[in-house]
Amino acid sequence: MLNQTKDNLFSQMPSISGVKEHLGQRTRGDKYIWGLFIVLALVSILVVYSATGSLAYKSLGGNTTKLLIRQLEFTLVGIVVIFGLHRVNYTMFSRIASILYALSIPLLIYTLIWGTKINDGSRWIKLPIIHLTFQSSDLAKLALFMFISRTLSKKQAVIKDFKKGFLPVIIPVMLTCLLIMPANLSNALLTGASSLLLMFIGRISLKHIGLTILVAMVPLLIIISVAVATHKAGKAPVAEVEKPMVAEKSKIFVRFNTWVSRVQDFIYPNEKEAPYQVQQSKIAIANGGIFFGLGPGNSHQRNFLPQAYNDFIYSIIIEEYGLIGGAFIIFVYLVFLYRCIRIFRKCPYAFGAFLALGLSFTLIVQAIANMAVTVGLVPVTGVTLPLISMGGSSFVFTCCSIGIILSVARNVEQLEGNAPEETEIEIPEEGEENESVQNSIPNHA
Repeated sequence: MLNQTKDNLFSQMPSISGVKEHLGQRTRGDKYIWGLFIVLALVSILVVYSATGSLAYKSLGGNTTKLLIRQLEFTLVGIVVIFGLHRVNYTMFSRIASILYALSIPLLIYTLIWGTKINDGSRWIKLPIIHLTFQSSDLAKLALFMFISRTLSKKQAVIKDFKKGFLPVIIPVMLTCLLIMPANLSNALLTGASSLLLMFIGRISLKHIGLTILVAMVPLLIIISVAVATHKAGKAPVAEVEKPMVAEKSKIFVRFNTWVSRVQDFIYPNEKEAPYQVQQSKIAIANGGIFFGLGPGNSHQRNFLPQAYNDFIYSIIIEEYGLIGGAFIIFVYLVFLYRCIRIFRKCPYAFGAFLALGLSFTLIVQAIANMAVTVGLVPVTGVTLPLISMGGSSFVFTCCSIGIILSVARNVEQLEGNAPEETEIEIPEEGEENESVQNSIPNHA
């Protein structure tokens, strides 16, 4: 009797193949992107748990398990967000793009004036009741790429015209970047760079793109000029840095001194003046060696490197897993970009194609910038490594981007007949995508 009960119980349990088939039916879109997300999420859990030891001892009495559970919670939230958004028909994002973008501008303004300030930069909005903070720039970037993808798809017939094609795209980009810039210059530059890449793919005139780059170079040249002009050369110690004569209490350019200081540290590096975090990052990379590093959880520099679990987590990856581990992370991001390009080329409608590629650009450009800072190729910035740095609003909004990309991929699969049609594909409304030509944009890319 007992054996019969056990047999009935186990017969009702789903098999591994059954679970796999059920998940395959519920999750659509590019399977490689799903896999890449899982890989990066697992790497994030391992490395964040290893890198948060000093943080746990400083703020939680050494309770590293609490930070691990928090990272697991963010990962689960991210999976739910991706799953929910990938089930949405991507044409819906075209319809809410204008509303979402219009909402993001007041949020950016509110953040500049009343936002929570950390390290002299007002980047966060603190939500009432739940007392959680999020960066309004993350929402603004997501809304911006929805909006310019929609605009590019509608303006393909007049895309080469300065007034009718170029200005409707560049004005939202400039407005968003200008509002992000006072608190986070690096984020504004990366958003602008990603937007220019998408504008190039969208067949914006090269002379218009070149003009935009020249205008964007003006503030950068000013910062570099001030950094060089205020540097005292030929005095001991070598490359001693003098702080620029800028008003300390400027409300608009409160971060100007920080920008100039970082440029000076990058142009005139030495052992005494180089930023502490850069020194520790290079030590961590040197500890890792070429092959297998120190092993999981054996990082030494996590106890000395500021933001080891966030901005400089890539150096911890190299220290624990060697240059091979670092190269593997780069490979994962490149495969992600390749799969998104593949979605772009297969999507028959311009809005979906631009949206998938634009959102992928933001993630890859941010990842490249983070890794470049870690190895000392560019001045220090405040950007995180997508899907790997410790969870927060940036992690959730990154998952939003991946969910939207998978939404485009899912609809492409259904249109090609490679997946069962769970819902009817909704053809974009007249005037929304009718300017796009199916083959012209992929061939241009």
